[in-house]
Amino acid sequence: MNSRKTIMIIIGVILLLMGVVFALQGANVITNSPVMSGNSNYIYIGGLVALVGLVFLIWTLRMKAAPSPSTPANPPK
Repeated sequence: MNSRKTIMIIIGVILLLMGVVFALQGANVITNSPVMSGNSNYIYIGGLVALVGLVFLIWTLRMKAAPSPSTPANPPK
């Protein structure tokens, strides 16, 4: 696995976790923020951010690794 793919996986996980936290704060499950807690708009925003993170993560995991420059694209048979 190359470093670019690792960074993209980390970004996807962070987006997913942020979305879940936003949604839980909007649903008043996590009550750390007086602005976000109980505000139903953050349920939708969090759900959208979590969905984007999940799609990004799945897309990254399904992405094929690029061939290394030292390996020929069509090896001789």
